[in-house]
Amino acid sequence: MKKLYKKSEITFAILWIVIYTVVMGTLQNNFGLDSLWHMVGLIAIAAAMYLFVSRNGIMEKYGLTGWAKNSRAMLWFFPLWFISCLNLFSGFSPDYPVPGVIYAAVSMAIIGFVEELLFRGFLFKAMLKDGNVKAAVIVSSITFGLGHILNLFTGQDLVGTLNQVVFAIAVGFIFTMAYYKSGSLLPCILAHSLIDVSSVFAADEGSYRLDMILHIATIIIAVAYCVYLAKRVETPAINRTAA
Repeated sequence: MKKLYKKSEITFAILWIVIYTVVMGTLQNNFGLDSLWHMVGLIAIAAAMYLFVSRNGIMEKYGLTGWAKNSRAMLWFFPLWFISCLNLFSGFSPDYPVPGVIYAAVSMAIIGFVEELLFRGFLFKAMLKDGNVKAAVIVSSITFGLGHILNLFTGQDLVGTLNQVVFAIAVGFIFTMAYYKSGSLLPCILAHSLIDVSSVFAADEGSYRLDMILHIATIIIAVAYCVYLAKRVETPAINRTAA
């Protein structure tokens, strides 16, 4: 992995995304999101990724060494915390009984770390090295969103999946810009984990009108926050140089 990383960070990122998608898709299809095996698989992938980053001295490169120093300029990441609560607007109703709900919640918390390091860390930073910031932001955000199409293969309906894809793309832009302008991946990991964990406890049957309102609100927030970050917040050195 180290040789591949040094040779091509983009190939390295794509390989990890494929590994994650295939392994976790297989485990979820065979055992379910609320299974011990699904949770163990995620823990193994997260541990492998973390060990690679820590042992190769690139924790700072991927924004894992501390909270953003420019939190005030980032509006204290308030849009991230607002979006983290959206799943619970339709009510509270855990999807699984104990212990399944525990396995699912832990899995969702870990997914926040894994997917942020994959899409905002490995993929975004690899593309950022080429100096095309717009392309890096767009590809990282859209790729993250389109990845949710795989939920079709786990039994989710088409309309629900498409709504999730649109929501994920909007959130992807927020997370990518938040990471790019703050230099810290930790707020994105925390918000992502909160969104996913809350989905385990949220009621599945919210009204169509409410879902549409929340999705439109998310898109508006994404556009406004990304424009604000692009125009008003200075990019930290770690992302200007793509070290």
